[in-house]
Amino acid sequence: MKFNESNPHNKAFNYFAKENLASASAQNAILTQIAHKAERKLKLRWILAISCLPLFGIYTAFGIAPQTLVGNVATAIVVEETGLPQINNSVAGAGEQHFWYRERVRRDDTLNTVLTRLNVLNRDALDFIRSDDIAKEIASSLRPNRTFEAQTDVEGNLIALEYQLSDGQYIAIKQTADGYEASKAERALESRPILKSAKINSSLFGAADAANIPEAIAIQIAELFESEIDFNTDLRRGDQFKVIYEGSYYQGELIKTDKILAAEFTNNGKTYRAIGFKDAAGEMQYYTPEGKSLHKSFLRSPLEFTRISSGFSLGRFHPVLQTLRAHKGTDFAAPTGTGVKAAGDAVVDFVGVKGGYGNVIVLKHDNGVSTVYGHLSRFASGLQKGKKVSQGEMIGYVGTTGLSTGPHLHYEFLVNGVHRDPMTVALPKDNALSGQDKLAFDLQSQQMTAQLNLLGSSNLAALD
Repeated sequence: MKFNESNPHNKAFNYFAKENLASASAQNAILTQIAHKAERKLKLRWILAISCLPLFGIYTAFGIAPQTLVGNVATAIVVEETGLPQINNSVAGAGEQHFWYRERVRRDDTLNTVLTRLNVLNRDALDFIRSDDIAKEIASSLRPNRTFEAQTDVEGNLIALEYQLSDGQYIAIKQTADGYEASKAERALESRPILKSAKINSSLFGAADAANIPEAIAIQIAELFESEIDFNTDLRRGDQFKVIYEGSYYQGELIKTDKILAAEFTNNGKTYRAIGFKDAAGEMQYYTPEGKSLHKSFLRSPLEFTRISSGFSLGRFHPVLQTLRAHKGTDFAAPTGTGVKAAGDAVVDFVGVKGGYGNVIVLKHDNGVSTVYGHLSRFASGLQKGKKVSQGEMIGYVGTTGLSTGPHLHYEFLVNGVHRDPMTVALPKDNALSGQDKLAFDLQSQQMTAQLNLLGSSNLAALD
């Protein structure tokens, strides 16, 4: 029988056949995707199962391990008598605890406050320190930064004590079978040179403080170079100085500083050097590296580093008299009580009160030179006419007596009765070294110069 598509019945059959075929294809596609997903899930499960095998092994090990049953262990209390060992009295104190304390004296300290910090609490030790002829000197000689060392037991009973009485001397107190005893002893100090350098940012003392250089050394530097540098007006930011000075040590600790051995100061691009050399009397004198003396017959300033408030002038307006008159000296502003030094070796020519000078001292030097020190608050003890004084010796103290508007020193310098400007007058120097002294100095100068060169401009750190 021939199939006729034009027959309506045949057309309907053809339509439904096509629809069935399409539906079957879609179902086949869906089944295929489901099969793929199932296959992927199966692979993931196998991978997961294989990865967990080590964990199952660990779990199994713990599961079959025997467990300790603490609660089933039987307990019992046993009481036994034991005897204490006999203590040998000869070594009974061997186990006692002793403690060492170290303290420095503070500005507001008393003997009681220091001993309390040292854990010295027993009354008999306190009474001994206050009453013993040697030990009681501790209370009257307390000075800031001096050191105490004390050994005590746990109850604060003093075993031993040492106090730094001076740089090389100390008082020692120790406990004995009969109580306490005190003695004085000298410390053997080790002398070592200290090399340091610094850069000026504002002032000499500021730079010295930043480099941990003692104030006493900074003052020596100012005195060494004061005839070449005015430390009030000439300093420049960036100026540098190097210094080698003596340090005394005890058991590795710096106890005191002493004289400068060598120094160098660079001011406004110009460098000055000073080398120390002890004379036959053991006094330190200073020279240029070539051996020319730096010691002047006169100090440029009779005060230790101060400020000029009024200079030498032939026509200055007087602040008290309100008139124009010559100011034949230099005024140094300083607090009342500041020490005034003799500018050079001399004999006291006058000491007392004189007109506008107030309390005044006049010194007579060699070669027709006189110096005048006015407006003083008081004079040094024992100063009188005819007494000899040495350069640098304290002769009086700054004040504001006479015609004065505030505390300051009025200083005059006269040559054969004629006033000269103290800040500019040529100051004679001592003679240079010669003979064997010159040979010994040359060797020392080479050594000191080499050490100063070690402190280059790029190395401004301290070298102890």
